[in-house]
Amino acid sequence: MTALPRIMVAPNGARRTKADHPQLPMTVEDTVATAQACWEAGAGGLHAHVRDASGAHVLDAGLYRELLAEMTRSCPDMQVQITTEAVGRYTPHEQRQLVRDVVPSAVSVSIREMLADGPVPDFYHWAREAGIAVQHILYGADDIALLADERTAGRIPDGPLQALIVLGRYTTGQYSDPETLVPLVAQLQTVAPGADWAACAFGQTETACLRRAFDLGGKARVGFENNLHSAAGTLAPDNAARVAEIAALRPKTDVQG
Repeated sequence: MTALPRIMVAPNGARRTKADHPQLPMTVEDTVATAQACWEAGAGGLHAHVRDASGAHVLDAGLYRELLAEMTRSCPDMQVQITTEAVGRYTPHEQRQLVRDVVPSAVSVSIREMLADGPVPDFYHWAREAGIAVQHILYGADDIALLADERTAGRIPDGPLQALIVLGRYTTGQYSDPETLVPLVAQLQTVAPGADWAACAFGQTETACLRRAFDLGGKARVGFENNLHSAAGTLAPDNAARVAEIAALRPKTDVQG
């Protein structure tokens, strides 16, 4: 399984549009151009959402294949991770079918969404056998406990595991507390020792939360999906600027003096 990059950019997400920020990418062409700029700024991976002609989030295998092909041509060294995010539109079956249709090298999957209709006995094993790096999206302690139950039941295979710990939600004035990472990371490491994990954080404390993730030995997902502002609180000019700010961070153990 390919390791998570130190920094993955999430440039658009499922909900925001150019009305939120004019540099938020909506088309495949825009997303590829944004990814190239973010690669140059220090991102090793792209967390990719695709939109339909109206700008709505879609789980569309054809659009994802188009994006993957364009990324291979334009930014071949950048890891590309597709998403199965439901956004209240898609069933667990439709989410799984997208992954089976695309067979990407990497995908993010919310364990809470995937198991909304009950246990899934074969999907995660199939993905492992297909060489797909599944990053488990975890929205808190309950999700980590659910992950533990599924591993104990054998429905999620043992061995290397990737995870994303999500701090906060889409709410006005969202404040994500960096210190809430500490118990969640400890719980995850009990469930899956040595897990390859990253964090993302909604709101203007994103930078502080990702600095804390680095301090704790994790990685970072950054971008306009979660936050539009710099650490100073000003509106960021684009996703690449946010990547550059996070790329400049170092864990406290690396700081001299």
